[in-house]
Amino acid sequence: MNKRTAAGKKQWDSARIQALRRYLGLTQRELSEKMGTRQQTISEWETGMYRPRGASATLLSFIAEQARFKYRAGPREERP
Repeated sequence: MNKRTAAGKKQWDSARIQALRRYLGLTQRELSEKMGTRQQTISEWETGMYRPRGASATLLSFIAEQARFKYRAGPREERP
């Protein structure tokens, strides 16, 4: 189930951002350089302190689309 804003853009939560970064095989610093932001900003997104907005959210979506990144959040399966 994809979370979307009223404009139809994906919302980037901490788990989705971290999953994208790992999928790309990047460190927080490398992703921050790719996006033109600070490493601390990536860290704050991944810890849930803040969420990307505006151009940052759009850029994350563009990077994800270019990498063919598919992320589906759902309930964790409990194992016996």
